[in-house]
Amino acid sequence: MSTTSEGFDFAHLFALAGTRSALDADTLNALNSRNGGFDRHLGIDYLQVADGRVRARIEVTAHLLQPVGLVNGGVFCALAESVGSIAGVAAAGAPVVGVNNDTDFIEAVRDGVIEAKATPIQLGGRTQLWEVLMRNEGRLVARSNLRTMVMARR
Repeated sequence: MSTTSEGFDFAHLFALAGTRSALDADTLNALNSRNGGFDRHLGIDYLQVADGRVRARIEVTAHLLQPVGLVNGGVFCALAESVGSIAGVAAAGAPVVGVNNDTDFIEAVRDGVIEAKATPIQLGGRTQLWEVLMRNEGRLVARSNLRTMVMARR
């Protein structure tokens, strides 16, 4: 992971480690407006990025649905990976990569908004374990355990 992504400086996330603080509104807006790649394709909107917690949401649109009209299970896996990885960077003060993503699909989603919240289960110097709960209209619809590995900062 480079220190910038489409103009966003990840140093803002690195600086959160150990502070229990969060990105301010302007920096959070910069992350959302400059966030690219797969996050942009999914439509992820980060609501809170802090040391030890991240919240985000996606609006369910046609491009996220499988042929029978349900949100594709891969969307939940990818949302968990993105939210947990951003949380991991903020907690570690360094880049992280996902090494295992175990997602349980609890209830089908057809429309509305999916909100995700990542909280730490274990934060080690080499690996982290995150629980990501995903809700639609307040209902728990998916749950992931995401294991990340902390990479050396370049």
